[in-house]
Amino acid sequence: MASNASRPRIGITTYLEPVVWGVWEREAAILPRVYLDAVANAGGVPLLLPPVGTDPTVLEALDALIISGGCDVDPAGYDAARHPETVDTRPGRDEHEAVLIRAALDRDLPLLAVCRGLQMLNVTLGGTLHQHLPDLGAHDEHRPSPGIFGRTDVKIEPDSLTARLLGDRSSVRCHHHQGLDLVAPGLTVTARADDGIVEAAEVDGHDFALGVQWHPEEDAEDARLFAALIAAARSRS
Repeated sequence: MASNASRPRIGITTYLEPVVWGVWEREAAILPRVYLDAVANAGGVPLLLPPVGTDPTVLEALDALIISGGCDVDPAGYDAARHPETVDTRPGRDEHEAVLIRAALDRDLPLLAVCRGLQMLNVTLGGTLHQHLPDLGAHDEHRPSPGIFGRTDVKIEPDSLTARLLGDRSSVRCHHHQGLDLVAPGLTVTARADDGIVEAAEVDGHDFALGVQWHPEEDAEDARLFAALIAAARSRS
């Protein structure tokens, strides 16, 4: 294994939640371990970025950025009324990640946005969201039930980064009830589920600025997206 000095540093956004450990019950910055393992197994060094003390210059110390999944995006961020099924929003986290997304794109830093991350990428660039996909008749595998990942087949657009990494179709693990509605200027859809829901998009004019609506960190048998991110980060560094 390469030494840490030669391994690219990958920032991953975290989130604040009430957490219990030992005798303690306090708010903490958390992230599922599967993200850390996915980065480390692909050859990177994971660095956690909490939504406190936001400073975009931190990206100068990184070789790539991952915007992690999580709670619903606050609809105030795209000037929409709140749907009854939109819950547990974190406006402070939205603002934090929007700053980091803009800074990463300005620096052409390799960027992978996961699930909510794709939604934040779209909203940050001026797009909007469908707040509850069942209203559109979307199939149940996008989120079979809270805490359960579904399996969704996606069709991928040719001549895209997504296609170069995954081919023309892929079976992916999903857990989301929201999705892209109006696609932001400069963002190109590169994969859809069979029911038409956007499942991947790329930022025009960047070598590696990809958002996926699924959870690649949950699929240990398919590490292609993380391997590609680490390769892009290593090339840049």
